[in-house]
Amino acid sequence: MSNDIEIKLAAARTRLILDKPFLGALVLRLPMLKADPAWCKTTATDARSFYYNAAYIDSLSLEQTQFVLSHEALHCALSHFSRRMHRLKNRWDVACDMAINPLLVDDGLKPPANALYLEQFEDMTAEEIYPLLDDHEDREPMDQHLYDVKGEQDPDNHGQQNRDSNQGQEAEEQDPPDSGGDRENSSQENGESRLAEPDEGSGGALQPPPLSEYDRKDLSVQWQQRMAGAAQQAMQAGKMGESMARLVDHLLQPQLPWRMLLARYMTAVARDDYSFQRPSRREGSAILPSIRSEQINLAIVIDTSGSISHDEISEFISEVNAIKGQLRARITLHACDDKLSENGPWEYEAWDTFSMPEDLDGGGGTSFVPPFEWLSTQHDPDLLLYFTDADGLFPAHEPPYPILWLVKGKLPVPWGQRVQLN
Repeated sequence: MSNDIEIKLAAARTRLILDKPFLGALVLRLPMLKADPAWCKTTATDARSFYYNAAYIDSLSLEQTQFVLSHEALHCALSHFSRRMHRLKNRWDVACDMAINPLLVDDGLKPPANALYLEQFEDMTAEEIYPLLDDHEDREPMDQHLYDVKGEQDPDNHGQQNRDSNQGQEAEEQDPPDSGGDRENSSQENGESRLAEPDEGSGGALQPPPLSEYDRKDLSVQWQQRMAGAAQQAMQAGKMGESMARLVDHLLQPQLPWRMLLARYMTAVARDDYSFQRPSRREGSAILPSIRSEQINLAIVIDTSGSISHDEISEFISEVNAIKGQLRARITLHACDDKLSENGPWEYEAWDTFSMPEDLDGGGGTSFVPPFEWLSTQHDPDLLLYFTDADGLFPAHEPPYPILWLVKGKLPVPWGQRVQLN
């Protein structure tokens, strides 16, 4: 059966290269290793190789085999191995699967029966899906993510965590820091991966140790470069799906934390400058530059249509409160779903604490027209911050003041500065 499985995997990979060159180029970067079934029940990856249980691959159709190959390659290309941070491992692994599988289904691939897929998570990142998984705690990913160990917050795992950590330390002591690249080059010829021989003593490859911090950073850069090259080749061949193209375009843009972008944009409109205004007679006759500050008027609108959680709104308001004290900003806050909140607006002077109103209502549809109609009856603000998922009706014309959209999700805005909020 071993030869049949290798032929099946090679055929699935070749079909991907011909029909879906973006995914095929990524899969080509992962050497295929038959794993010991004692630890590998389906498939797995450590961001360096593709591990498989031969019996599981035998149970799949050729189309499903293409899916699982692409699934592991996307885990690597999207750097899921370096993005978990403080999050619980099992929930993060499920969130990553929930983010990847809709992309593959949308690209025309057929998932196996154990693939996690919910339509409600389409076009969402793993970071956006993670906090929404409270009702799916019993789910398990379709594969094993070997590049990580369970965090301290994971229950009933302290012993395994210590064992995994010790294995990782032993591996680091045995291999020099640049051994990851050497192992990869030794298993690839002319840019193509090969089917590696299993370990005869165990019936398959042994489970690899988790990645070191050095490996995470190094592999993250490598996979980003590979993804950019694969996308370019697929676009030149005219075989890049829309969902994949949007994903790659988003991931390859320079990314800065939204808090940094918010602070930078708000500081840019602050009216702090040097003045050469003539001093009073008491100050003497010399005209020297001195700093002059004026209060800025900041308008904030929060989308309360139901897609933005209470915790996300609280986090946003806390961040604005921390910044406004440095800028002497007077804030006018309003809320809107498809109509303005009946309880707004709320006003905060520069010395007031900017906090969440208790009577913030909403939960309906989404329209951005009412807030702009309301602002047209007021003095133009120095800056408008709009906190939303961008899924609604926009006004036909751009207003005369600067707008910063803080967007949860991937939808575009017709004008103004857009900041990705995740």
